[in-house]
Amino acid sequence: MLKRLLLLGFLGAFTITSYAQEEKILKLPSFDKPLFHYGFYLGVNNNGYKVSYKPSDITNNPEVEVSSSVGFNVGLIADLRLHNNINLRFEPGLMSNTKTLKFNHITGADNIKTREVGATYLHLPLILKLSTNRLNNFRPYVLGGISYDYNFSSNESNSDDNFAGEFRTTTSNLMYELGIGVDFYLSYFKFSPSIRGVFAVNNELVRDGQRPGGSQWTDPIDFLGTRGIFLHLSFE
Repeated sequence: MLKRLLLLGFLGAFTITSYAQEEKILKLPSFDKPLFHYGFYLGVNNNGYKVSYKPSDITNNPEVEVSSSVGFNVGLIADLRLHNNINLRFEPGLMSNTKTLKFNHITGADNIKTREVGATYLHLPLILKLSTNRLNNFRPYVLGGISYDYNFSSNESNSDDNFAGEFRTTTSNLMYELGIGVDFYLSYFKFSPSIRGVFAVNNELVRDGQRPGGSQWTDPIDFLGTRGIFLHLSFE
């Protein structure tokens, strides 16, 4: 589903770009002059986990298979113009999706091997946006930034761990994101689709409590961090 959305987004971008190249009348000619402006955004994401392993007495060949459902992003935009081609943006919002972890190195019933991990983040990114000069009614850009993410669904403080069926992750997380996009100047607002990648900096794994023989779910894992891509549609 996400691949179809991305394909439609790219096709739409190329269509509007072709139209913008032919358009001679500038729309919203003074839009970029104010020091501040505001907006909102909507989007969809497909966020999974990057998993790396460490030597473990539990197994010699750990394997965690990660699958994820399409989630959503929604939030607000506050934009500060630093230069004609540089903007600093604060984009607070919510980012949510569900991941399924399958521990293939564990033998047993599916309810032992599989954990469903829901994640709803308060996403607080600070973004630096670098744009080209305006070309008629469109303007390509690249962006990058760092964010603090608070996971409402982490279960970090839950005393139940995987032995009770709960896979826990950290509540406070640091992430960075990179992306590319295009500003389209329309008659009444600016529409800006972008494709972004998001990457966790810290290890989000909360290890299981000490048990005789260790934990077959968390002991073999060295690092578990969010990795994902999302389609971001802003209206300013």
